[in-house]
Amino acid sequence: MDLDSVKHTLEALADSLSGRLERIDAHHHRTPDADSAERAVELENEDVINSLEAGGLDELAKVRAALARIDAGTYQTCSVCGGEIDPRRLEAVPYTDRCIRCAESNT
Repeated sequence: MDLDSVKHTLEALADSLSGRLERIDAHHHRTPDADSAERAVELENEDVINSLEAGGLDELAKVRAALARIDAGTYQTCSVCGGEIDPRRLEAVPYTDRCIRCAESNT
């Protein structure tokens, strides 16, 4: 597995997520619409935006943790059982910290 390439991919993903989170943050700081009907729609959309923000923050934390594991030399090691994470799993979910067995048993 080419860890330099994985690191590059994770850094690009972190940048993308950071940009998305900045746009969400800007949305939170904008002035609400004065029109009551429009304001009702904005409130309904707020739940969706909050969910996207939470998901983005969680994914960004996982990406940063994966980058730290690369630097520490433990990227391909399962954080639960200590076994090797299949490279195919890491290709599919590059920020995972668990082998498939441990991920499935923790659901």
